[in-house]
Amino acid sequence: MTSELFAPLPLRSGQVLRNRIAKAAMEENMAGAGQLPDEQLLTLYRRWAAGGTGLLITGNVMVHAEALTGPAGVVLDDKAPLGPFTEWAKAGKSGGGAIWMQINHPGRQVASGMPGVVWGPSDIGVSLGRHSSRFGRPTAMTPQQIDETVARYALTALRAEQAGFDGVEIHAAHGYLLSQFLSPLVNNRTDRWGGSLENRARMLLDIVRAVRAAVSPSFAVAVKLNSADFQRGGFDADDARQVIAMLEPLGVDLVELSGGSYESPAMTGRAADSRTQAREAYFLELATDLVGTSPIPLMLTGGITRRATAQRVLDSGVAVVGMGTALAVTPDLPHRWSRSREADRQLRPVNWSDKALASAAGMAQVRHQMRRIARGSSPRPGTHPAIALVSEQRRQRTALRRYRSWLSRPRSAA
Repeated sequence: MTSELFAPLPLRSGQVLRNRIAKAAMEENMAGAGQLPDEQLLTLYRRWAAGGTGLLITGNVMVHAEALTGPAGVVLDDKAPLGPFTEWAKAGKSGGGAIWMQINHPGRQVASGMPGVVWGPSDIGVSLGRHSSRFGRPTAMTPQQIDETVARYALTALRAEQAGFDGVEIHAAHGYLLSQFLSPLVNNRTDRWGGSLENRARMLLDIVRAVRAAVSPSFAVAVKLNSADFQRGGFDADDARQVIAMLEPLGVDLVELSGGSYESPAMTGRAADSRTQAREAYFLELATDLVGTSPIPLMLTGGITRRATAQRVLDSGVAVVGMGTALAVTPDLPHRWSRSREADRQLRPVNWSDKALASAAGMAQVRHQMRRIARGSSPRPGTHPAIALVSEQRRQRTALRRYRSWLSRPRSAA
């Protein structure tokens, strides 16, 4: 079937995506022994690769072994063996599409029970009301720590290319470290990394420069950016427009637009801002505002489940349609669309009044589907969110014990 959805997309690096449908990053939190990808992740990505997407973007891979978004996070640093990552890249490309590795640092969004470090641009903690104690109290990063973190991103990108990935996506959204630096609510520094938007964007821009210098010209470099933080006085659409313009001279292939953070989880459709109340394509209104001025192709992620919605996103001028939850429930959805079929199942809705708890339960539901696929089973979207959340918490406790043990052992460079 002829459709713009299934038309190829050439990128600045020379890479060509075979269609305009991407599996957006979802935090699998499924690392095996040694914080490495194992057979379960490979099985999951082979299934997605066979589903017809033009691009698979991995869940966030951590650049710093002492700073993880969750205890079962995958780590790719100077000490990680490349073999498991090479197999992951092969699995992701087994269906003929491309695979990019999302690389990330959590900054202050680290659970309070985690070992390691809790860093941020400033010492401002995550504010979640009665749930605030779930996160550690951050310390403001020193200039040396900032420089070392920039170098970590570049090293992880280089090693991803060596392992056979086609590109990386630098995560600067959803309230993680680079998003924290961009936010005037979280970043109250008075040095060269704080104050003006140019200063708040400095770390992101330095990382993009360092990554682009470390990898080959044909290796794709993308950035995931909030279209807005959906918090009064926070990073907004005009800031996003200016940052995209700053990224253009640096050789960025694609900017993925999302929104929100743990404090305002718009990426799950649960922010209070009226612009994310639509049940589908949460950020399309903001993306439409940005696409007219963006010098870089844009990808939009958030609440896209139907082909008609995906086509509407492309009609707005967005270049790539990103989906997460929809592909965790229906991993062959692109193939279905090519045959004029739709998904026949959706996740059980989470209609809890506590937004923070509802967001956590929603993410647990998605991970439950991914784990089923990784075991070779079919998704079961009717699982009750409370059951998924309790099961997730049990796994997290087991993973935390394993991560603590791993982190306490000396490691040698690979």
